[in-house]
Amino acid sequence: MRLLSVQPMKTLVFDIKRFAIHDGSGLRTTVFFKGCPLRCKWCQNPEGLTFNKRPIYFKNNCIHCHRCEKASFENQMIYKNDRPYFNLDYKKNFDNLIKACPANAIRYDSQEYTLEELLEKIRQDQVFFRNDGGVTFSGGEPLAQGDFLIEILKKCKQEGIHTAIETTMYASLDYIKKILSYLDLIYIDLKLFDEMEHKQYTNVSSNIIKDNIRYILTSSHKDKVIIRTPLIPYITANDKNIKNIASFLVYLYSDVRYELLNYNPLGLSKYELLNLEYELSKNYRMFNKDEMEHYYRIAAKAGVKNLIRE
Repeated sequence: MRLLSVQPMKTLVFDIKRFAIHDGSGLRTTVFFKGCPLRCKWCQNPEGLTFNKRPIYFKNNCIHCHRCEKASFENQMIYKNDRPYFNLDYKKNFDNLIKACPANAIRYDSQEYTLEELLEKIRQDQVFFRNDGGVTFSGGEPLAQGDFLIEILKKCKQEGIHTAIETTMYASLDYIKKILSYLDLIYIDLKLFDEMEHKQYTNVSSNIIKDNIRYILTSSHKDKVIIRTPLIPYITANDKNIKNIASFLVYLYSDVRYELLNYNPLGLSKYELLNLEYELSKNYRMFNKDEMEHYYRIAAKAGVKNLIRE
């Protein structure tokens, strides 16, 4: 009888950041999964949006030798303005272009890992996980990784590794219930309270996110949770939005932990790398101490007792 081979479970990861100190307690290894259902206009990790592996071009490495152009297949890319432009609708891989480039100017934006391969990468840092350190799964949206996320969380817990997640919580509640017991810390983004504004700036409904937050903050897992709002000038950073989010959270759980994240313009350079257009003003800046204090006061006035400050 012929036996069918079982293919190992795999996922795409676009970055693994070692010795991270801002993605949970202690020293952490942060794994960035590829793929996200949201399309936030200020996304800090645009390389993590799509669910497929794509080529990216590093212009500072390019020696303009045209070898990629000579090696390309029909409809795979065009060469103009002294650089390659990839057809991202091309159905096959771009291995030929990456192999043809002698300067490493063309690379994939992510790498495929099996469960065991990714676990081994995490294990390499396990000696640094003392004092509440561990692994944080981010993205993209880690909840979009389905069974892979559940299995890697299980394996981490079996090895005594502290686990955290950074998530939009845009997923089915049934799936969320499956992973909660394998998580020690849960960061949840709630960007905009208003449903129409949330759709306008992220392309998805906020109702699913709020329903999932409602479930978690009224469950036995509520003390694992930190809710975050990224402060985006003229969008999320307004008094009404912060007040509405804070009031909603306090109503659900009076001891909720809430964090306001200052605007970070450092992701802008990634858009050029990916040949994408950043949809917000490039002149937006981080908020100063007094401006941050203003938003802290609004949250506190709405009843938040456990404000996490930068």
